[in-house]
Amino acid sequence: MNTDQAEAWNGPEGAHWADHHDRAGGVNSVLLEELFRVAAIGRRDVVLDIGCGTGDSTRLAARRAVQGRAVGIDLSSPMLERARAAAAREGVPNARFDQGDAQVYAFPQGGYDVAISMFGVMFFGDPVAAFANIGRALRPGGRLVFACPGEMSLCDWYTVPMAALGGLVSRDGTGAPQPSGMFSLADRARTAAVLTDAGFGGVSLERVDAELEFGANVAEAVEFFFDSGPVRAFAQDHPEIAPSRVRETLVAALRPYEHGTGVRLNGAHWIAAATRG
Repeated sequence: MNTDQAEAWNGPEGAHWADHHDRAGGVNSVLLEELFRVAAIGRRDVVLDIGCGTGDSTRLAARRAVQGRAVGIDLSSPMLERARAAAAREGVPNARFDQGDAQVYAFPQGGYDVAISMFGVMFFGDPVAAFANIGRALRPGGRLVFACPGEMSLCDWYTVPMAALGGLVSRDGTGAPQPSGMFSLADRARTAAVLTDAGFGGVSLERVDAELEFGANVAEAVEFFFDSGPVRAFAQDHPEIAPSRVRETLVAALRPYEHGTGVRLNGAHWIAAATRG
């Protein structure tokens, strides 16, 4: 399942996030705080982290569940290598990482108290089937809490760089960002319906507007965006545009968002919560 995603996350996309593993937690730090506030992980909980990436959220969950454990699952081998190394380096023995597709992975039925995800549930080929599989992994009354992007037009961290690049190929010099699969759960009603159809109850979606930080300065932020999936896809679609021009465009687009403590762009996000029936 999710063959295209497996190829991406074990290829350039996974390598990008693995290379930037030291900044992954910083980018999403505000949302991580909100995610864990809602998840309310207890000391004895067994936690499943869906799309765990380089494991920042898994290790944090393991520290909260000090008498339990946290298991992170992800498609990406390079990201999981970073996650395991970080857990060993930081001394988090109750964090474990498995490679697999959460849509079809054979989780132990009822084996988890809480399932969390930080931007890891937007790319399922069949979201209802995927969330149903995650639901079976939860004990009755177990909780699912995840963060995902809200409406694309309200996410400056996507529209600002991508509109600037789009302007390079439009006739009037203004560009409209192309839709992205990362916004597949942006519609509140649809996401609630998906979770309900997957067997969850008590569904709620709380909007969180938050600035995400992409680097200490414009140079760092440009390097981050330049290797990201959307920018890389743009460059592949437009080989006539020199990489130097892409970089220059990103510099100009991101410069207004450089503050004394870093380059920060705002976005609208959902913290979704539901309970297994």
